[in-house]
Amino acid sequence: MTYRAPLCHPRPDVRNFLDAVLGRKLPERPPLVEYIVDDAVMRPILEDMGREWVPFREGDPEAGYWDNFIEFWFRMGYDFVRFEISLLFPSRSRLGEDPTKLDRSRSWAETQRGLIATWEDYERYPWPEVEDFLFRHFEYISGHLPDGMGLVACHAGGIYEHVSDLMGYENLCMALYDAPGLVEAVCEAVGSRMVRFYDKLLQIDRLAAIFQGDDMGFRSGPLLSPEHLRRFFLPWHRKFADMAHERGLPYFLHSCGNIYVLMEDLIEEVGIDAKHSFEDVILPAYEFQQRYGDRVGTLGGVDVDVLGRRTPQEVRRYVRDLIERCASKGRFAVGSGNSIPSYVTPENYLTMLDEALK
Repeated sequence: MTYRAPLCHPRPDVRNFLDAVLGRKLPERPPLVEYIVDDAVMRPILEDMGREWVPFREGDPEAGYWDNFIEFWFRMGYDFVRFEISLLFPSRSRLGEDPTKLDRSRSWAETQRGLIATWEDYERYPWPEVEDFLFRHFEYISGHLPDGMGLVACHAGGIYEHVSDLMGYENLCMALYDAPGLVEAVCEAVGSRMVRFYDKLLQIDRLAAIFQGDDMGFRSGPLLSPEHLRRFFLPWHRKFADMAHERGLPYFLHSCGNIYVLMEDLIEEVGIDAKHSFEDVILPAYEFQQRYGDRVGTLGGVDVDVLGRRTPQEVRRYVRDLIERCASKGRFAVGSGNSIPSYVTPENYLTMLDEALK
């Protein structure tokens, strides 16, 4: 299959992107935004561009994968390259098959008991340190960005996600009542390392924004009580946001699920500058913008269910409707409501971009 050609002469302008999302100007068209594009979607598009696919090779920061990665974001019309990497927190997971992935596998978080359930587990856990090698990919991307582009980055996985993975979701829920001191200690161990990570990340040249992910909700509400999220996890987001703001950079938050009971906390206490991850069955992006768009940016909003199951013609109509609802109000960027997973066809993804760039 031949896909739509990417842009032949992109004109990235990360300042324009930030001005639009932060409400400093109303652009002629809303800029593009994306959180993650799976390799299974990138590969056929890059090959259609005449580029040879090079798999990611850990430990080789100058491999062709990164040149392809940068070229992809550039040619698709983005004003930035987004990349994330995590500290090496060992945890339990369950492996399964996924025929849509390039390696045909997918891992699922352990929801019962994780590696840390007792104080003894906590004491013997191999806590990672912030090493310089973690930043070599950021540095390579930063040093090879086309003119006008910026780097949008974060620590892969948020404070809640890592603590939940380390303790196991069910075990974490019980520990919040049976051993709150242990939960606090695990949060401190993870959060303090993320702070040191951000100390180094914020020194990377051409860094334009922090775009942190931390999935704290499901369809009908947050995964923990609002009180526990406010006590154990949001203060760390406040710390990360403060660090970004001290460097003059915005702090965007990607969080899946229905976390709207926390929106005032996220806006007023944490200080997020824009919100990402929307599902129409929870709250469509245009309704979020009506409620909060005068205070925070609205990032993305094209429902992944639409991208995954609808025809290209239906995707095009959906994107046009979303733009018509949101663009004139400002503080809006077009993209998926979550990410571009492996099961979204390149044709639907490119249709979304094609309509957004018109």
